Amino acid sequence: MSPEQLRVVLADDHPVFRDGLRAVLAPVEDLELVAEATTGIEAVERAAELQPEVVVMDLQMPELGGIEATERIVSQSPHVGVLVLTMFEDDDSVFAAMRAGARGYLLKDAAQTEILRAIRAVGSGEAIFGPAVARRVIDYFASVNPAEHPRAFPELTERERELLELIAQGKGNAEIAQRLVLSPKTVRNHVSNIFTKLQVADRAQAIVRARDAGLGRGSASRD
Repeated sequence: MSPEQLRVVLADDHPVFRDGLRAVLAPVEDLELVAEATTGIEAVERAAELQPEVVVMDLQMPELGGIEATERIVSQSPHVGVLVLTMFEDDDSVFAAMRAGARGYLLKDAAQTEILRAIRAVGSGEAIFGPAVARRVIDYFASVNPAEHPRAFPELTERERELLELIAQGKGNAEIAQRLVLSPKTVRNHVSNIFTKLQVADRAQAIVRARDAGLGRGSASRD
């Protein structure tokens, strides 16, 4: 083996597929197939024994599934890159493989050039996904709603937040009372509670806190 060669272990229980991939790898100078495994247990053992750069792993393996085998290989030898090569492209399989530590995920109907490129990428420490799998990953994350920003001043009641919004706009107590149809005394009580909860000494400090949190920017007073 030359120093530039990447050593590959092929784990697949289908003889026809192993024959095909062996034939693909044979003439490639920078890749060397050093072992084959027909069960998940064998894959783990060959990886531990030979410490290859890449293990090409099928998901549906006897004795020990490809996900579990991948997890064991990565746990024992983190430097070994696992490239999943399978017929399964469902979300559960893709993300289970990623969680197990696989660096790549490719479908078996991929072109030979794509498979070789993926092996080289994984062997070099990169993460790589076939086009169909990459689309599923992108679609998944695009469909996940981003977490909402933490709500500012959760200690305030809805009415107090409403008042604080108007305070941040520069409204005085009389205008707030008129707008919200509240008595001046009720407004004063709410404002006092707001100051206490925000731990501010006066209206100016409350406005600064509120505006820093994004409140009151829509309609500032011209007083």
